[in-house]
Amino acid sequence: MPHMLRKQTAYTSVSIAEAGLHDGAVVSAKRCSGCLGTLMYRFLLSAAIAATATSAFAADAPVLLDQELAQPHISGYGEIYLGGLYFATPGDDSDGTTAGGAVRVNFPIDARWNIQTDGVIDSLWVEGTNIYSYGGAIHGYWRDPSSYALGGFATINGFGGNNGIGDLDLYTFTVGPEAQAYFGNVTIYGQAYYGQLRASGESEHFDNWGGRGVVRYFAQDNLRFDGELGFSRLSGFGGHFDTVTAALQATYRFSGTPWSVFGRYQLDHLTFSEASGSVNIHKYVVGLRASFGSDTLLSEDRNGATMDTFRPNFTIPAPL
Repeated sequence: MPHMLRKQTAYTSVSIAEAGLHDGAVVSAKRCSGCLGTLMYRFLLSAAIAATATSAFAADAPVLLDQELAQPHISGYGEIYLGGLYFATPGDDSDGTTAGGAVRVNFPIDARWNIQTDGVIDSLWVEGTNIYSYGGAIHGYWRDPSSYALGGFATINGFGGNNGIGDLDLYTFTVGPEAQAYFGNVTIYGQAYYGQLRASGESEHFDNWGGRGVVRYFAQDNLRFDGELGFSRLSGFGGHFDTVTAALQATYRFSGTPWSVFGRYQLDHLTFSEASGSVNIHKYVVGLRASFGSDTLLSEDRNGATMDTFRPNFTIPAPL
């Protein structure tokens, strides 16, 4: 009997233990179910946040791409021209032919600082005489396309021709400040410079200084009108040549292409301190330009190769 009671007690204890285990398992299962629900909630919440962030990033991606494409980049243009010259001198007038070209390339150093390089050539033929100039310039400047540009430049040019002109081995250089101001569709451009006209190997020289102002008006993004006024003085050996310059130019770029056409008229009025009277040199040309790295004339003006330099009608700063 005691043995039976002990067995029954053991069975009862086992049943109670099993029941306890079962109840614990049920409680544990319920608790795990609660944990699983919490985990699923957190997972779904995290997924929703990630999806929202991904959607926001995807929406911003085109803007970032546009900003990347809008970063400063190398741009420039090359141009050629052909035209005529008319010399009006006291008691004698003459005609001539002129041709030339230029290449200008702008290299941005960062978002604001730029270096521009120019290469130019100008040639004229008058009564069997040919005179030509060739050279280049470098510009360094800071530019905010929505406000202004400020910097400096330097030029050097050599001269040649027939009838002994090439034997003179003449060259000139200039240095000076320059600045541009931007007002909507109008650009105002100013330069001042000092330099010398020299013959290689000679210590004697002419001093050359002057300044110019240019107004560029964009009637459309691809239609530009220029007006220019300038003054330069070449002095030495007790006298000086003065040149007053006035010019008008119109440029049109064919939309969606790199090609532009232009026409320009320039008047140089020359006087010599040691002589009476004056000389007027009229230059009228038409030309063709090919640009790269810009979409319009306006974008080229504000973001590309926008600087240039004075180029006298006679190629040499004053007649020989």
